[in-house]
Amino acid sequence: MKLVVNKPIFAETASTFVNTASKYPSTIMIKKEHWVVDAKSLLGVLALSLQPGQEIEFTFDGETETGFIDDLLETGKFSRAE
Repeated sequence: MKLVVNKPIFAETASTFVNTASKYPSTIMIKKEHWVVDAKSLLGVLALSLQPGQEIEFTFDGETETGFIDDLLETGKFSRAE
């Protein structure tokens, strides 16, 4: 699943992002360019330095967590990639 970043993801928003990911049992990985990090890792998410307009891809080990994607879209910080 690919999403586009609408708002920068820094300290507080990164913490909220990681807490949201941690609610789900699947391993959730985020890929941005050549970087791949665990969505449940605060340092990993911060290292991506997510900025508006960047496209990121999510992969899930286990069931696809549509609830997680829906939670992210509801924040307004992400939108679906075309």
